[in-house]
Amino acid sequence: MSMHLVRYVSPVDGRPVPGVRTGDTVAPLQGVNSFAELLRLPLEELQAEVEKVGEALPAEGLTFLPPLDGRGEVWCAGVTYERSRGARMEESTEQSVYDKIYTAERPELFQKAPAWRVVVDGEPVGIRSDSGHDVPEPELAVVANSHGEIVGFTVCNDMSSRSIEGVNPLYVPQAKLFAGGCALASGIRPVWEVPNPKALAIDLVIERAGAEAFRGTTSTEKLVRELPDLIDVLFLPNEFPDGVILATGTGIVPELDFALAEGDVITITIDEVGTLTNTVATGREPFAFLATDNLEGKR
Repeated sequence: MSMHLVRYVSPVDGRPVPGVRTGDTVAPLQGVNSFAELLRLPLEELQAEVEKVGEALPAEGLTFLPPLDGRGEVWCAGVTYERSRGARMEESTEQSVYDKIYTAERPELFQKAPAWRVVVDGEPVGIRSDSGHDVPEPELAVVANSHGEIVGFTVCNDMSSRSIEGVNPLYVPQAKLFAGGCALASGIRPVWEVPNPKALAIDLVIERAGAEAFRGTTSTEKLVRELPDLIDVLFLPNEFPDGVILATGTGIVPELDFALAEGDVITITIDEVGTLTNTVATGREPFAFLATDNLEGKR
């Protein structure tokens, strides 16, 4: 039975609790109060802590939180699949930029969101009100501890504005960083439970008004970069004292005639890792709860 590291709201006092989900039950970690504490540990110590759990309770009815807290950050790698290179070139006025980065020694890396801006499975994802052409980007996300060791994997939706990025590559921060633009599955699959992360099927389904509007499939075997190499480049100039999650790029991009609409339901499934489902909302207002809940210690 698969195991996931999760954060959930305590049904007793409402505080965020780190735990281990196995099937239909969740058990709290003993002696660890946050994911930040967990991701400060070397991999061997982290694995030992995960084995120290309290009494399990039913997962049904619990509210799950993003698998990142404290000073944790989400970063992304870009143009790591051939399909991504092709899609970026189709939409862009500066096509050569994307063609060159695909084969360059240095990968494209950019910050996506601090922990407090991340939405989780079941919460809305955002599209910009000034964009007009937005798509989800389903990605395998690598979880690294503060020592730069890969400790697990999760599912990321790196929401993107194609219309804004297509005008000029220098607009990438605006095309990628906005309210509701980063979603993570609620669980982290420990690295020791995923034998080959470069052989995982990724599926994307978008439903509109109850009908399938788009479906796409790829595999991490098509990822042109090696996962440890991406983490090494990310950590070379940076400290991540509470860990970091790096989304590794997408191999599924809808054709240019498809754009997300408010109310669309996006489901991303990665074999052996998990599933992420979110409904599209427009603008910043639907995500005001992120600032409020984090300020009040609810996330």
